[in-house]
Amino acid sequence: MSETAPAAGPPTVVLVHGAFADASSWNGVIKRLQAQGVPVTAPANPLRGVSADSAYTAGLLEQIPGPVVAVGHSYGGAVITNAATKANNVVTEEGERLGEATAASKDAILSSGLVQLHYPAANGELAVEFAVDPARFHEIFAADLPAEEAAVLAAIQRPIAELAFSDPSGPPAWKSLPSWAVVGTGDKAAGADVTRSMAQRAGATITEVDSSHLIMVSQPQAVADVILEAVTSVGSAPEH
Repeated sequence: MSETAPAAGPPTVVLVHGAFADASSWNGVIKRLQAQGVPVTAPANPLRGVSADSAYTAGLLEQIPGPVVAVGHSYGGAVITNAATKANNVVTEEGERLGEATAASKDAILSSGLVQLHYPAANGELAVEFAVDPARFHEIFAADLPAEEAAVLAAIQRPIAELAFSDPSGPPAWKSLPSWAVVGTGDKAAGADVTRSMAQRAGATITEVDSSHLIMVSQPQAVADVILEAVTSVGSAPEH
């Protein structure tokens, strides 16, 4: 999902990864955008909860000169739609929790493959985080990638804090900003049905692709094409 705010100057694309991943998941998309001369950055998403991650991302967006096209994959979509309402230069309903949205999916099987872990919180107590069972990673996240590649991604996955699923979302940026969405029809993690319904609710321009959850890894050209469409739209928009 991407949210944009039209303004003067060339837009910078900010790629925000989702849960159980890192910024390298955008490598294929980055190469294609850079080949078109598009300014692009892919920061590390802390994966500690919607409120904290959105504040971090909003601070990063505000330091980028000129307009921004913010692109979020999966949980990264919740982060950017909250961050974009806080940043001055740039999809989830207010009060909604991601855990509730995923639980409503008939396509998602993520919950059956989660492994509960712990990490030390600031107060000295143990907090909960989740990872995907490496034995289930290929099936749930990356069914259209070779098993060997999925195994590598499973080994380097970054766990996500439980707060990411239970933090209530703030006012969504899609209520005031144009948006685009790429829906992987074979998504068994977030669930293609939930991803599609959220994109429809946001009034996004939707592109459907035969892909697993890791669509930017398995189908980088399709994702890059939609981002370029958004960049063109922002670049040609009149100044406000």
